[in-house]
Amino acid sequence: METENNKVFAFLEKYLMGPMSIVSSWRFVRAIMAAGMASIPFVIVGSMFLVLNVLPDAIPALQGFFESTFFKISDLYMLANKATMGILALYFSLVVGYEYAKIFADEEDLNMNPLNGALLSMFAFFMTVPQIIFENGTMSPVEETGDSTIISGWEVVGDGLSRLGATGIFSSIIMGLIAVQLYRLCVKRNWIVKMPEAVPEGVSRAFTALIPAFLVAFVVMIINGIFIALGTDIFKIIEIPFGFVVNLTNSWLGLMVIYFLIHALWIVGIHGANILGGFLTPIVLTNMQLNIEGANIPFAGEFQNSFVIMGGSGATLGLCIFIAFLAKSQQLRVLGKAALAPGIFNINEPLIFGLPIVYNPFLAIPFFLAPMISATIGYWAIKLTLVKPIIAQMPWPSPLGVGAFISTGGHFIAIIVAIICGIAAFLVWLPFIKMYDKKLVKQEQGEGAII
Repeated sequence: METENNKVFAFLEKYLMGPMSIVSSWRFVRAIMAAGMASIPFVIVGSMFLVLNVLPDAIPALQGFFESTFFKISDLYMLANKATMGILALYFSLVVGYEYAKIFADEEDLNMNPLNGALLSMFAFFMTVPQIIFENGTMSPVEETGDSTIISGWEVVGDGLSRLGATGIFSSIIMGLIAVQLYRLCVKRNWIVKMPEAVPEGVSRAFTALIPAFLVAFVVMIINGIFIALGTDIFKIIEIPFGFVVNLTNSWLGLMVIYFLIHALWIVGIHGANILGGFLTPIVLTNMQLNIEGANIPFAGEFQNSFVIMGGSGATLGLCIFIAFLAKSQQLRVLGKAALAPGIFNINEPLIFGLPIVYNPFLAIPFFLAPMISATIGYWAIKLTLVKPIIAQMPWPSPLGVGAFISTGGHFIAIIVAIICGIAAFLVWLPFIKMYDKKLVKQEQGEGAII
């Protein structure tokens, strides 16, 4: 049996941990992950004002009070939402450009200024935002009124310019990576304007970006021009593969694969949520914006910490409570009480490394299954409209029920579903932890060895 377990762990290390470790070390992946992390505080702030605006929809008794108070200044405080979710692609553009340039500067010892990387990234992205058509041998901006308003190629929606919102995240990422690579090419080939040392740093930096800016402009114009001549543009082309990925992750099967991978990485000692989070953040933020606009997508915002991994990866909150107060093993009781406070806020490294769950074949089974069961319940509760979809980003340490309630715009049923998810996850853990507890008790009494 032990030999079989070792083979399983060896398989995971070779075919999952190894490749994922390599992928997470790629420079562009690290830049994207940094952009996702940097955007979260702003999204949370903007989301709170949106929740304030939609709370009377969930609690009708508040409607009259809100009409006479908050709603009188809603156009003012909703600017915080429009300046976050409304221009989310711009946040990604700037941070991807900055971080990607900084990585090259640090690791290849190149004279690349991260600020130039951020500005070139934004420049490249903005060149793809206006919609242009090619008719009768002439390229001209789209002008349209009706379901959408497009003025000189710029599509205007309720939150501002449509392509600057969450739907533009993937385009901003790709254009940022292209812009910084062109910047890197210029620096490596020494295609830059060098100023005398006496020139102030700000002036020198500006001229350093001059030739890269021209190169970025020409490359983007040529690529975009070809696509426009073919009846599309860069923005629409980039949407195709990413749209496929988004649709795949929004299916129940896709969700199961995601949580399997997250927890498979944890089993071999890698923080699975951090690794995959860098890839998933643009997707869940895009989905959340679509929910705000009327969609019903389960995998959005903090779906994970609201309905899936209560107490941390593996959905261990119920497990933690059980071992803290009901375990017979002294070791488990002490560990449970020490892990309870952080577990309430979805932090469970004490359990993962203390039980341990890592490299423990017996506890690996519920560690995989519990979040899959809770994810299934949360997914179908939203899919079947029993619970409103997530429209606001909550901080991931939000306790059980709190994150679900606020992120769904104050839907009370979300609290009940979150609790059901937590109970279902614990029921998966229960038979395994009871057997594990008995083994530990025997070990403490010197009667046998642990599994």
